[in-house]
Amino acid sequence: MANDRDDRDDRDGRAAWTREAAGRIERSDDAVAPIIYPPETDRFEGFHVWDTWPMRNRDGSLAEIDGYRVVCALTATDDLLPGKRHDVASIHYFTSPDGESWSHGGPLFSGDALGSRQWAGSTTYDDGDVYAFYTAAGERDEGELAYTQRIAGATSGTVSVDDDGLRIGGEWDHEVLLEPDGEYYEREDQSRGMTYTFRDPWFFEDPESGETYLLFEANTPIPEGAAPCGGDAEAASFNGSVGIARSPTGDPTEWELEPPLLDAVCVNQELERPHLVVRDGTYYLFVSSHQHTFAPGIVGYDALYGFVADDLRGEYRPLNGHGMVATNPANAPFQSYSWTVYDHGDEVLVVSFFNYYEYVGESLDGIADLPESEQRRRFGGTLAPTLRVGLDGDRTELIGTLRHGSLPLPSEELSPVDRGGRPRGTDRDGGSYRS
Repeated sequence: MANDRDDRDDRDGRAAWTREAAGRIERSDDAVAPIIYPPETDRFEGFHVWDTWPMRNRDGSLAEIDGYRVVCALTATDDLLPGKRHDVASIHYFTSPDGESWSHGGPLFSGDALGSRQWAGSTTYDDGDVYAFYTAAGERDEGELAYTQRIAGATSGTVSVDDDGLRIGGEWDHEVLLEPDGEYYEREDQSRGMTYTFRDPWFFEDPESGETYLLFEANTPIPEGAAPCGGDAEAASFNGSVGIARSPTGDPTEWELEPPLLDAVCVNQELERPHLVVRDGTYYLFVSSHQHTFAPGIVGYDALYGFVADDLRGEYRPLNGHGMVATNPANAPFQSYSWTVYDHGDEVLVVSFFNYYEYVGESLDGIADLPESEQRRRFGGTLAPTLRVGLDGDRTELIGTLRHGSLPLPSEELSPVDRGGRPRGTDRDGGSYRS
């Protein structure tokens, strides 16, 4: 694996995902997930559920609150055409006593959130309090749908548990935490790419330094007349980055922008849902991305991508030599998306949502050409099977799956993976685990 100047960016010494590395992406057997079909019982019936994240403790571990696990997800009612869901998205929460069966708790907020709709973020549980970080998309009461994005936070959330289950409530206090500065992070009026991003805040407390950070998806400004990519102006408009802000006091409402952790200039336009897993002092940075957001000349897929460094501000190197960790099969290229990784002992587990199935096309644009009944039928709109991924240094291997929406705690032992003559990516007993 390259470990030289080619993996650094000239600006601020930040790490870069290079065209050379991304050019090595391939659908290898140890990265392709099995084909997904709808679950026998959909615990999210009545809703379109997509970008999903588990509630975590301040130290990043999965939160277990009086025996309950919590996931938050972008949600819309399933009477809506799936392709319209982003225009009305709000954050709902779901609870489970076992990490397998889920109950709908309701909207996370009581209608007072910022923006005309809310996109993905993260939630942190801290000694009885809940902190929520989310993307405020558009403006409240806007006449025409806008795509302005700001990173927002909500405090004063509370949790209560009784015989009827777990409830999240409180008088939420919402505020804009971060907006792009135009120097480290592109403003909307600077954007010249296919899309604009300043979203997906993810709370992180560094176990080495104890400092508090937010990661987020952004774009790196490319000044007019600048000539990265060998002067290729089209490639230069693919300028995704993983942004980071630091709290000088540890207060989760006070943030200062810092230079990006990773640049993908000339490589990819969208590095979505960035998050970290730290294991034995090694930092693993994960993002989701689409096949259509790669720059011309690079063949990528809807997939989970990852990078590794020796410290938070280290020289992030693409896992597996190119960055791809897990992807959909060629005959179901859009079956899942928006992967979130968490540590589980000897392996990592990967949660995502069930996207479009029984569909093969160059892009998801073709979905709109299908009859509305087929658009609805082919959208999963629930959680996908959880992936089991072996992680060893700078290499990964997809070793099995769990059931749709499984969220086992690290203390719950997974069934052994039997690799003897079985198709890769299937779990021996269908995905059970035991405590």
